[in-house]
Amino acid sequence: MSEENKTPLLEVKDLKKWFPAKSSPFSKEKVFIKAVDGVSFTLNAGETLGVVGESGCGKSTMGRSVLRLLEPTDGQVLFEGKDYTALKSSELAKSRSDLQIIFQDPYASLDPRMTIGDIIGEPLDIQLKLPTKERMERVLKTMERVGLNTRYVNRYPHEFSGGQRQRIGIARAIVLGPKLMVCDEPVSALDVSVQAQVLNLLMDLQKDMAYIFISHDLSVIKHISDRIMVMYLGHVVELADKDDLYKRTMHPYTTALLSAIPVPDRKHKKEKIVLEGDLPSPANPPSGCVFHTRCYKAQEICKTQVPELRDCGNGHCCACHFPENQPE
Repeated sequence: MSEENKTPLLEVKDLKKWFPAKSSPFSKEKVFIKAVDGVSFTLNAGETLGVVGESGCGKSTMGRSVLRLLEPTDGQVLFEGKDYTALKSSELAKSRSDLQIIFQDPYASLDPRMTIGDIIGEPLDIQLKLPTKERMERVLKTMERVGLNTRYVNRYPHEFSGGQRQRIGIARAIVLGPKLMVCDEPVSALDVSVQAQVLNLLMDLQKDMAYIFISHDLSVIKHISDRIMVMYLGHVVELADKDDLYKRTMHPYTTALLSAIPVPDRKHKKEKIVLEGDLPSPANPPSGCVFHTRCYKAQEICKTQVPELRDCGNGHCCACHFPENQPE
């Protein structure tokens, strides 16, 4: 992990991604769905940042906006100190070898008309244009690395199970040796036993690259992450080292998420916090703190004033007017 005085591998500053939405035919006011609304964080080389939150909180949109698979509405993404959001199309294409993504759905993310050898080798064709023999050697070596039998190189995606397809997707993502990988819920579509296999594979690859690991499963996030970032309605509400976050949760939303984790031991069963109401629409987010409509600690100030994401001690950041478990 990089030292504090070194430039982070990735620095995201006030990232926003707003989607235009249909407004009333009688209104001239433009309406936007604020999927990501002012997200900031840093990521060091070799570090894994877990991103967690409810469905619809903006996790996947944030990850894709960082990679410019979706063009950010505003904000800045610095990769190795360079402004990634300012790159022109030709420069952006060259930089793709350093930043890759593993998609959530192992069925939809693979072209059914291509053999897995061609799927894994396609990034090599675009970026390196290797000789045929060297390209095949690289493909077979990558297949071995992710636990795929090299005899299957000429088979098609429909001939593989979900877990095997996700390994193909991982092989395609790592074949160029990226420095940063966005893992967009890479195990959520898999059976539990297969999840463990794919997670172990991703952990084996951790030493070679940094991860932004997106998931709604807090137990998976804790298993693989160094730090955890909690998102709610397009905002970061808490960011901390994983051990510190689980030990002294500060934001009420994070506390509610942790209380929902199943505990196998009945003697240590925790009281489950049930949040009232539904997730507000990102097209019309609440004023002040976006969580105040469902928060059990909300007071008048929460309805009018947006809380800043501030360091509450030991690098534990929280966006709450009344954070819990603060250090003395």
